[in-house]
Amino acid sequence: MFRTALRNVLAHKARLLMTILAVMLGVAFVSGTLVFTDTLGNAFRNQSAKSYDDIAVAVTTYADQQDEKSRAIDAATLKKIQALDGVATATGRVDGFAGVADPDGKLIGNGWSNTGSNFAPGKDGEDAAYTFTDGSGPTEAGSIALDRDTAKKGEYTVGDTVRVATNGPVKEYTLSGVFTTEDGAVNAGGSLVLFDTPVAQKLFLRPGEFEDVSVTAEPGTSDRQLLAAVKPLLPEDAEATTGRARADEQAEEIEHSLSSLNKLLLGFAGVALFVGVFLIANTFTMLVAQRTKELALLRAVGASRRQIKRSVLLEAAVVGLIASVIGFAVGLGLATALRSAMSLIGGKIPAGPLVIAPTTVVAAFAVGVLITVLAAWLPARRAAKIPPVAAMNSAHAVATVKSLVLRNTIGGVITLLGAAAIFGGAAKAGSSGQLLVAAGTFLALIGVIVLIPLLSRPVIALVRPLLRRLFGVSGKLAAQNAVRNPRRTGATASALAIGLTLVTGISVLGVTLGQAVDKMTTDNIRADYMVSMASGDALDESALTALEKADGVTAVSPQQDVRLTIGGKDVSASGVTPGDVQKVLTVDTVSGSMDSLGDGGIAVAEKTAKSRGWKPGDTVSVTYGDKKKGRLKVGALYKDNEFLSPVLIPRATTAPHEGRADIREIWVKTDGGASAANEQALVDALGDNPGMSIMDRQDIRDMFGGSVNLVMNIMYGLLAMALVIAVLGVVNTLAMSVFERQQEIGMLRAIGLDRRKVKRMIRLEAVVISLFGAVIGIGLGMFLGWAIGRTVADGIPQYVLVVPWGRIAVFLLLAGVVGVLAALWPARSAAKLNMLTAIKTE
Repeated sequence: MFRTALRNVLAHKARLLMTILAVMLGVAFVSGTLVFTDTLGNAFRNQSAKSYDDIAVAVTTYADQQDEKSRAIDAATLKKIQALDGVATATGRVDGFAGVADPDGKLIGNGWSNTGSNFAPGKDGEDAAYTFTDGSGPTEAGSIALDRDTAKKGEYTVGDTVRVATNGPVKEYTLSGVFTTEDGAVNAGGSLVLFDTPVAQKLFLRPGEFEDVSVTAEPGTSDRQLLAAVKPLLPEDAEATTGRARADEQAEEIEHSLSSLNKLLLGFAGVALFVGVFLIANTFTMLVAQRTKELALLRAVGASRRQIKRSVLLEAAVVGLIASVIGFAVGLGLATALRSAMSLIGGKIPAGPLVIAPTTVVAAFAVGVLITVLAAWLPARRAAKIPPVAAMNSAHAVATVKSLVLRNTIGGVITLLGAAAIFGGAAKAGSSGQLLVAAGTFLALIGVIVLIPLLSRPVIALVRPLLRRLFGVSGKLAAQNAVRNPRRTGATASALAIGLTLVTGISVLGVTLGQAVDKMTTDNIRADYMVSMASGDALDESALTALEKADGVTAVSPQQDVRLTIGGKDVSASGVTPGDVQKVLTVDTVSGSMDSLGDGGIAVAEKTAKSRGWKPGDTVSVTYGDKKKGRLKVGALYKDNEFLSPVLIPRATTAPHEGRADIREIWVKTDGGASAANEQALVDALGDNPGMSIMDRQDIRDMFGGSVNLVMNIMYGLLAMALVIAVLGVVNTLAMSVFERQQEIGMLRAIGLDRRKVKRMIRLEAVVISLFGAVIGIGLGMFLGWAIGRTVADGIPQYVLVVPWGRIAVFLLLAGVVGVLAALWPARSAAKLNMLTAIKTE
């Protein structure tokens, strides 16, 4: 039976080609994901370990320039550490945002990975963390050094003047040197600027203080000995660990950050493999049906049912093994391509080999072989049931009434359970509702897949008159062929339905959320511009002062984060400019007057006021960030707004109690609205600062809506694999159906159906099956999009369900195109059949 199985694989290699391709794509996705994430993790872990190779003790504080009470490492403490026995060096570091302008004045990098730090030379004048390829480190206030990639992008050489933006006004420095580094921010596509230590301390923390300290040991001194000696010298909230422990911590962080990517990619690989199950099952079902006489003869000459079943499963295992070998090789290429693609988009990966872990190899081959064998189990079970007497005729086995009734009953029950869970989750909302919807989605998909053969006849019957009217005999035969074997049609359509269910659900949800976010933005923002730091850090107060004096500006108000405790409870508050805040943001007054802000009062969001029992005229006890107490009067209540904090307070009231103002964005209204001239006036007022972002209303809408579109596009890209496998399923079904119907096609040719009409018949059959799967998938996807949307609707005030009819029409059109393309090879094969040879075929 083993030889028989191998012979059958070789005999039907053309018919098994699509199955091999489907499994290969799934295995490639899995192995490529695992190899890529392992390679990425290994490279960053090695880089992290390398940066701590010589570090015996690493000290970290949580010092913050915004918080004057936060403790840092002062110069005296650093000297004490340096004086400890066994200490070779102790280097203090500070860092923060520093952005470099390119020749066009634009920021080099992406904001969040633009970093500045201090150059800390040792006794030899070198800083061990950096290797200079040109010039030397900055040792005076007016000089800086740049990493090599940033210098290259900005076309800077030693001696050039470089404009550098920090959280304050942009300044010019002389470039003293260019260096290479393994810094993670630089590897992420950002930039690194080195300043003289006193300059860096003033920019990023406080004069004479450091955030972190790296300690190296003299020969013969253990890391733990040094750690024990350093700890007593540190402030209370400082943390100290050995360099090895810190490297291990970073390795764990890298592992955790990559695990999310790994799970996401493997999830979509799972969808692709799930779709591939239908193709595999369909292939082996058709092979078993076409070999009924052969299998019956084997039974007649003594083969047992177990041997027949084992033979079919062995064929599946061989197919799975072949596909796994090819898929694993393709996966390695995919991992290499992804690594190269990251470099092309600016994300540098540290050098390192491609990591092929034993678990990756086992997982890839296990997935390929097991999926194929499991998908072939039902066809193998049916093959084992073929009686020896079936060798006496050529009729293919058909499903019994009992089996169809049982299948439809089970499918109906599962579908109803899934629908009930989805409706329940939509009604419940929140995270628990989302879990219910997810469970219901799984059950509904399984139920629809089981029921899809039953649905094929009535759904396809709706288009049969149209096909007959438009395409005559070819259309009539195509419609009849599509429902001749409902199970086969259902299995083929299921693969496409699953992919389109997910795509449509994502589209409905994404477009709905995108429109809600867009409406929220346009309804709540009156300002023409929003100014913020590209890094997301706080703006310097000088930016607010500059904007207030800019030409054409009619109103300016910041959103300044303020620490307040009212009535013994912390509240989220914003320091604003009275009179201007209503001009730049929508503030719908419910009661009281917003003019009260000008008199030193506060305004409170309606929901917060209701929960606290406040009303206009009430006086509340307040504790400020500096722990001083006071009393403020509630002057107005306003409708909750996503762009406003629950409490608004005049900046003048909080100024005496705040250190450095924590201003995250500044809203600006200009005379005549957004225009090139007004934007340039803001740019000029801010000193053409490359580290600051100036966005008009459209930019703001794009920023909020762009994230939704980005997620949708990523989802589309990842689901493309499942749709490709679904297309292969249509091709495979049609090709094997043509082989199975050779005699029938020969008879049709003999009675007058020409080659052109044969091709049309096969193409229309493919289109009908594809559109049938698309209709089922789109319908289910719209339902799921509605249900998932209901679970998040409470958190999005502007939520209104939007059905993207244009995209759905495109999906249907693409399904039809898929059918036409999938039928090219089968239709050509059918048209080329010799009618006499085909008629003689059994």
